[in-house]
Amino acid sequence: MASSDFDGILLGMGNPLLDVSAVVDQEFLNKYDIQLNNAILAEDKHLPMYDEMSQKFTVEYIAGGATQNSIKVAQWMLQIPGATSYMGSIGKDKYGEAMKKDATAAGVNVHYCEDESTPTGTCGVCVLGGERSLIANLSAANCYKVEHLKKPENWALVEKAKFYYIAGFFLTVSPESIQLVREHAAANNKVFTMNLSAPFICEFFKDVQEKCLPYMDYIFGNETEARTFSRVHGWETDDVEQIAIKMSQLPKATGTYKRTTVITQGADPVVVAEDGKVKKYPVIPLPKEKLVDTNGAGDAFVGGFLSQLVHGKGIEECVRAGCYASNVVIQRSGCTYPEKPDFN
Repeated sequence: MASSDFDGILLGMGNPLLDVSAVVDQEFLNKYDIQLNNAILAEDKHLPMYDEMSQKFTVEYIAGGATQNSIKVAQWMLQIPGATSYMGSIGKDKYGEAMKKDATAAGVNVHYCEDESTPTGTCGVCVLGGERSLIANLSAANCYKVEHLKKPENWALVEKAKFYYIAGFFLTVSPESIQLVREHAAANNKVFTMNLSAPFICEFFKDVQEKCLPYMDYIFGNETEARTFSRVHGWETDDVEQIAIKMSQLPKATGTYKRTTVITQGADPVVVAEDGKVKKYPVIPLPKEKLVDTNGAGDAFVGGFLSQLVHGKGIEECVRAGCYASNVVIQRSGCTYPEKPDFN
């Protein structure tokens, strides 16, 4: 394929958030009732947390948001300017400007919806022993409206793309936007992919998630999310391989593509289910002392995976690229990476 064939080939939609990241202590986690390896939406009790983090700990500000991370990593792996696009809502403020600058520098074609009255969303990233917990204060990210998507210059990104990726987190913001994109993908034989994203999405946004399931050609998630999904659907199994198979066999809206389920399990092998069969792929081993934090590890895996999927590569290569990208990201703070990938 010529590089022009990759123009806008991959589109992401999600919640652009500025990560407020710090290594914290157990006392802080207990105070705010935070569990590691989890992701939640901030409640009132969490709101003082962000200031306290910056007073007590060394805080880094990193452009984040699950889908945006994945799209940036895919862009980095592809090294073809403008191969990826992204939409979401930010505030008209310095954080929003910083985010725009960061994403554009990464080579992503961003079309943000800018909210005049609400600040750019933030995500508290609490790190302890390399594990992360995410507490998202969506703010402007929660204000994305389907009207923005329908504007000709934005819908053009949907028309141009051949692959779509939307994290489950966006289900809490604009299910109408997701519906338009998934229906376009189905009608035009394009590839629609989503992520389970967090246990609370599987549990409390089950109905909107279920409406998307028939359209998902690829479902990503981690072992905790997969087990929550199984429990919520009354499957009565904790076996990740069985869950992955069952998910891949749920009804599909179109028969163009069979569904593939891809479940990561931290340091344990990646589980891939398609055609009623499971394959496991080992991740790249990393000595504990090289682990900085797992923030963005799953996002980076998806980004690496998608970078090869848009090239038409097979599942093994896609997983290999996903494992490579997440291995790079967990050795750095947040979802960041060196200037060029070293992936062949």
